[in-house]
Amino acid sequence: MDEPLISASLVFRGDGTPYSPRHDDIYHSAAGALAQARHVFIEGNGLPERWRGKSCFSVIETGFGMGINFLATWAAWRNDAYRTATLDFVSIEKHPFSANDLRAAHAAIIDDRAVAPLADSLAAAWPPLEPGLHRLAFDAGAVTLTLALGDAAQLLPRLADHGVAADAIYLDGFAPAKNPDMWTPAIFASLARIARHDTTFATYTSAGSVKRALMQNGFAYRKVAGFGGKRAMLVGKRSFHGAS
Repeated sequence: MDEPLISASLVFRGDGTPYSPRHDDIYHSAAGALAQARHVFIEGNGLPERWRGKSCFSVIETGFGMGINFLATWAAWRNDAYRTATLDFVSIEKHPFSANDLRAAHAAIIDDRAVAPLADSLAAAWPPLEPGLHRLAFDAGAVTLTLALGDAAQLLPRLADHGVAADAIYLDGFAPAKNPDMWTPAIFASLARIARHDTTFATYTSAGSVKRALMQNGFAYRKVAGFGGKRAMLVGKRSFHGAS
């Protein structure tokens, strides 16, 4: 039986950056949430170019947080004249915000007129905070968000067993040193099961443990410039030279 969810607390540091007391870490760089999402996850996965020519594109994310990566991806998809017919986004979150806290967080950090109405739509569709899978549909069903609420170690194998497959992986979920449960070998093994032959990934971290786990599970990585003063982050793709 799934354990009851414990919601996240909405806390801001003195500079206005959302902060997690549970993990003693920030949700995004002080340089900007949307800018970070675009640099790390959208550009890091080669979007929007990689979804062009496909009928559907699927993203798997570890760590939904405030939904900024989803909102930035949805906005990029909307803004692309050559976008896919559908966009499927699946994201895992063990400690989701309440709908009211999500609205408050978005009001404080989203200053993009194209993204603000999407954030309103997300908050309006926000599901009850109950463990399991919650499927939300937007843009007349062309965009779907599956919120997997609960422990990633339990949910990722379940998603893999149900045939979920990713074209892109967003490795988020706080720093490995702050939230090690999201960066275990088992998590990477499950992601390898979900990955297609040409799946890409991106993450803001460049920790040695993450590099080793990627290689051990069939992903090739390279270091690129990080965001907001961070020296390096990792991007890469599925590689058949590693483990499957």
